[in-house]
Amino acid sequence: MTLASVTRRSAKGAPGAGADRRSADHGAWFLVLPALIPILVLSVGPLLYGITLAFTDSQSGRTRSTQWIGVLNFQDLLHDTLFWDSFRIGLLWAVGVTVPQFLLALGLALLLNQELRLRWLARALAIVPWAMPEVVVGVMWRIVYNPDAGILNETLRDLGLGDGRDWLSGLATALPAVIVVGVWAGMPQTTVTLLAGLQNTPRELHEAAAMDGAGAWRRFRTVTWPALRPVALAVTALNFIWNFNSFALVYVLTNGGPGGRTRLPMLFAYEEAFRYGQFGYAAAMGCVMVALISVLLAVFLVGRLRGGVDA
Repeated sequence: MTLASVTRRSAKGAPGAGADRRSADHGAWFLVLPALIPILVLSVGPLLYGITLAFTDSQSGRTRSTQWIGVLNFQDLLHDTLFWDSFRIGLLWAVGVTVPQFLLALGLALLLNQELRLRWLARALAIVPWAMPEVVVGVMWRIVYNPDAGILNETLRDLGLGDGRDWLSGLATALPAVIVVGVWAGMPQTTVTLLAGLQNTPRELHEAAAMDGAGAWRRFRTVTWPALRPVALAVTALNFIWNFNSFALVYVLTNGGPGGRTRLPMLFAYEEAFRYGQFGYAAAMGCVMVALISVLLAVFLVGRLRGGVDA
């Protein structure tokens, strides 16, 4: 019998070892509680209350008590064309923002990862939009899109490209104009995430590929992208979910107009709850959106596991 085995057996049979382990577990839970309690109170609690509310006829200003109506709200949602139109617009918005956001952020991250003069200043300026609240971003871009004195229309007039147009009120231009703002506002966060992934890629791999005669594109395809792929998948999935749930930016820019062309699902649920007082119906919308987000997360996680991407 070796000394190591004797030591292990002594540790297993030591009196009070189980009690010490239980005490350590209790101590760990005691340390976690300060962070766990706000999550339960501010996230899990409202979520459970919203799910319960979705099965009631809760409305604002009612004199009689709220009644349990089962799945009637969800049945009404199945035939609500405005609700499904908002989903279609939400998907167009989420894809239209997430894809160019990722591509532009990837290009900017690759540029900021190079040895450039004043690189620290460029990196600082790149995250400025991220530091601005969405309400401030919305107000600023409303000024840019102003049909009479906006910077965009003034520039088009100076270049002789027309008299300009009302970008946020046009049926054909409202959604593309809002998508441009969404890309601009969300690109810094994606850039910082991708830049962190690029900096974790060993330079020795790039140097070895360059010595083998690999060009810039081949080095990116065989060295950079495989190392960056887990980060890219994670940030793309999270950006899609975040963009699909957008509210404040579009609310400030267009308030869902014109004619509902920019009415995202969250904006539609907000109007049902706080403009028309249909709390139960709006809660049912929220449940459907949570279910959709859960499905998207499940698909993302399954794709990671099947692709052999390390978490």
